[in-house]
Amino acid sequence: MLRLKSKCKICRRYGEKMFMKGERCLGPKCGSTRRGTRPGMHGRAFKRNISEFGQQLAEKQKMRYTYGLTDTGLRRVFTEASEMHGKTSEKLLQILERRLDNVVYRAGFAISRGIARHLVSHGHILVNGKRVNIPS
Repeated sequence: MLRLKSKCKICRRYGEKMFMKGERCLGPKCGSTRRGTRPGMHGRAFKRNISEFGQQLAEKQKMRYTYGLTDTGLRRVFTEASEMHGKTSEKLLQILERRLDNVVYRAGFAISRGIARHLVSHGHILVNGKRVNIPS
């Protein structure tokens, strides 16, 4: 799992709610609602134009943070998706949505993907009557 300083900083960095803290992001205590600026010393400064590469990198990082993957894990999933027939982007999202931690989150057993990952890794989820502790 990714070790980050603050999940609210990630939402503020990209300027949109990513719902990494579950219900807290819906209420008035959400970091992006409270502050509304980018994190850091220059958060209130004007926002400069980002290059095409910068935009692509930001989207990749958002996907990583959303699904709780490392760069290596995302690269593995991407190579698996690129070897499949069809559009790589669609196959990539299909693979990410099929992960057990995401299925637990989508089923409503957890309020965030991080909590769903925690439930799976601690063996609270049964698949075909067997305990599973691997989120992928």
